[in-house]
Amino acid sequence: MSLIRLYNAAEVSQLRVAGLMSGSGTNLRKIIEHEQRLKEQRGLSPYHVSVIFSDTPKSKAGEIGADFGIPVFIYDLDSFCKKRGKPSKDMDTRKEYERECMRVLNEFECAVAAYAGYMRKATSVFVNSFLGVNIHPADLTIKSPDGKPRYRGDHVVKDAIQAGEKVIRSTTHLVADKVDCGSILMVSAPLPINYPISDSMLDKIAGHYQDALKERGDWIIFPRTLEYIADGRYARDKKGILYFDGEKIPNGVRLEN
Repeated sequence: MSLIRLYNAAEVSQLRVAGLMSGSGTNLRKIIEHEQRLKEQRGLSPYHVSVIFSDTPKSKAGEIGADFGIPVFIYDLDSFCKKRGKPSKDMDTRKEYERECMRVLNEFECAVAAYAGYMRKATSVFVNSFLGVNIHPADLTIKSPDGKPRYRGDHVVKDAIQAGEKVIRSTTHLVADKVDCGSILMVSAPLPINYPISDSMLDKIAGHYQDALKERGDWIIFPRTLEYIADGRYARDKKGILYFDGEKIPNGVRLEN
């Protein structure tokens, strides 16, 4: 059986990553900090965040770039669409926007884009330009009757708690045309739900667990996923099915502690 690595570390010594963000960028900070630790441990990290891109000047992209000495490219999507008299949800305009972004991002020769709090749905331009890796605050292996992930989109921590889930997890997955439906790379260890749930406190409790899941889930598996991709441990067959260290992983690499 022939497998193709998501990234062939034998051909290029270091995986170049573009960090995409729209807000505070806490996930991206953890990715960069992990890169620095790997450099200390190995002498050279297998991946390097080469550029930070943000779709809004309201994000902390500039701050993160200054803190770590990484080039930053900010291009305001809302202003771009407004000048053309189009809403920011107009996908044709979004494709035009992403094509313009790629004229700059191509200069950094990044093979992977880390969607580290990037709050826009990527069009086929971004999807086809990079191997996209996204983090989602839910266990995407839990399916609805139609076979699609049950907890997709926004407010999924609240949705999972309201549905009576006893634990919640984060998931890294490949970015695809459909939101939160790409192949699963890694699922975090479980975070137990211990608080008694009441409708009046649901929003506050969900916010607490969302923050806790970042620390116990996102900040662990997102950097590790990029490390493993850069080390050539992920591969896929001709049907697009993912493998890790040569073993088929239909539900990703699943951590239990």
